[in-house]
Amino acid sequence: MIDAHLLTYFEGFLTEKRKALFKTVLEQRTRHFTVVLEDIFQPHNASAVVRTADIFGVQDVHAIENKYTNKVSRHVAKGSQKWITSKRYKTDGDNTKICLDSLKEKGYQIIATTPHNDSCLLQDFDITKKSAFVFGVEADGVSDYVLENADGFLKIPMVGFTESLNISVAAAIILQHVTTKLRNSNINWQLSKKEKEVLYFDWVKKTIKNVAKIEERYLNSQELK
Repeated sequence: MIDAHLLTYFEGFLTEKRKALFKTVLEQRTRHFTVVLEDIFQPHNASAVVRTADIFGVQDVHAIENKYTNKVSRHVAKGSQKWITSKRYKTDGDNTKICLDSLKEKGYQIIATTPHNDSCLLQDFDITKKSAFVFGVEADGVSDYVLENADGFLKIPMVGFTESLNISVAAAIILQHVTTKLRNSNINWQLSKKEKEVLYFDWVKKTIKNVAKIEERYLNSQELK
């Protein structure tokens, strides 16, 4: 439950322009699509995907850490990590299974991005279903477990000698394509009112320096009333 009085107090530290920007961006955010990064070990790649997700309005990024720790480079992410909801799966050796099971429970179909399967080209992808796009480790791609448990496969058409794209480039091409189609469709892709309120409150707090101390001061003042 969001404390409306506390939110109003926090908003006093923001400009009207900043508050309006948050609300404008929230109108373009979606959880209809989400991104899964499986064992990405190069920080610049993971960071570039996070930045891409923010740019195209995809709110959630899931990071599976079986072999490698997912790290974000602030230089590459350009602050975008502040506005994205990240979920890390690093508790045990079955992190991929835990992640995919969780997403399926939330109604997502699991789409493995791979250049080695022609089951669906990007331009033919059906955007009507909630989809989690899984991007695998550099060079090797998604794991066998993902391939065996995916609901579908997605390939970017290529006509050159090179068989694959850098993960960050692939993510950018896919997310730009599917989110553009999504926004031009009649699908209910936007966040719910409650989701927007939660994110707005979170973003407001992240904008304020020393927010913990400010909140403590506010709460203490309320106790004195």
